[in-house]
Amino acid sequence: MPSVAPVTPQRRTRPKDRKEQIARASAEAFSELGYHGVSMEDIARRVGVTAASLYRHYAGKYDLFRAAVLGMGEHLIELTAYMEDAPDADAAATWDRAVASLTDSALRNRTSGPLYRWEGRFLQPDDQQVLDAHMALVNRRLQRPIAVLRPDLSCRHRTLLTSAVLSVIGSITDHHARLATDRVQATMGRIARDLRDTELPAVTAAEPRRRAVGAAAGEYEQILQAALVLFNERGFRDTGVDDIATAVEMSPPSIYRFFPSKGAILAAVFRRGADRVSGDVADVLAVAADPREAVIGLVDAYVQRSIASPELAYVYYAERANVPAEDRAVLHNMQRATVEAWSSQVAAARTEFAPDEARFAVHAALALAVDVGRLVSDDPALARATLRHLMLTVLLG
Repeated sequence: MPSVAPVTPQRRTRPKDRKEQIARASAEAFSELGYHGVSMEDIARRVGVTAASLYRHYAGKYDLFRAAVLGMGEHLIELTAYMEDAPDADAAATWDRAVASLTDSALRNRTSGPLYRWEGRFLQPDDQQVLDAHMALVNRRLQRPIAVLRPDLSCRHRTLLTSAVLSVIGSITDHHARLATDRVQATMGRIARDLRDTELPAVTAAEPRRRAVGAAAGEYEQILQAALVLFNERGFRDTGVDDIATAVEMSPPSIYRFFPSKGAILAAVFRRGADRVSGDVADVLAVAADPREAVIGLVDAYVQRSIASPELAYVYYAERANVPAEDRAVLHNMQRATVEAWSSQVAAARTEFAPDEARFAVHAALALAVDVGRLVSDDPALARATLRHLMLTVLLG
């Protein structure tokens, strides 16, 4: 009887890039669900391994998170390293290459790109300093060709313009609008050049009044405003109903007379903001004589609201993952309708933008209210004039 050789079970080999797979999966998970909404088990499922196996590479969830966030900053540093030695004679080409490279990176990392923009706030102080240093270096590198092309600009103005360009490119990761890659590149390149070459205005506008909500406004309004401020300062997850109650000098059970949960408060904040911006669209379009006037009116209304309540724009972007699931679809559709209304006016006013390109421009302009608004938030008059000018530059050239 012939002998049968024993069957040796095949050993399952671990992929050589396992750590990179884990890093990509964790970045996407943290971007999609937020730091607090992700567990080691969630990341393990995305990679197709056990949670225990993740600990071979990372000490815990925070270590994974830290690596993902700082990895994005390191990627941008590597991407712009060539700018350190770029000759001044090639400043225009260096600028165009940088914008194209950063745009390509935003497109390639669209699902994980929001991580450093909105979740970096959960870094520990030392790590936050590292991320800030990464982004400051990228900004300084982007200023180098501007300093050659526009030697008259002050350092502050260069910083504002490059920050605006980085915000515009980063806005690609904030939405899911579709457009062919070459057209995204062309649109971002055009907007970036417009921003690079614009003249920032002198501050002549009267200082807008910040929206204040006192006891006379009623308990409901006080709760919404206090929650908005706390969500901005601490984040949704680190704000409790007790904190909101303390801020408005009410008992926690009193809060539940108006809202069944903390998530319901967040949804109401989002709905309030979306309703007001949508209402502004109707008001502006009812009196605008032409599309250009409409775009200017839309920007003026949006800037006024952003300066009066600067917390809202940040919370709207940073806390979307924490809005209760049953409210997300309605809020998403409201925002999409508002963006479409803006986009149609932009495309009509600036004919070199097709409607889908105008959509990218609108998202870019709205992102400026968060990113640039925070840079000049200590001076409301400057913030209003600067933000208005930059948004109009993005939309109308």
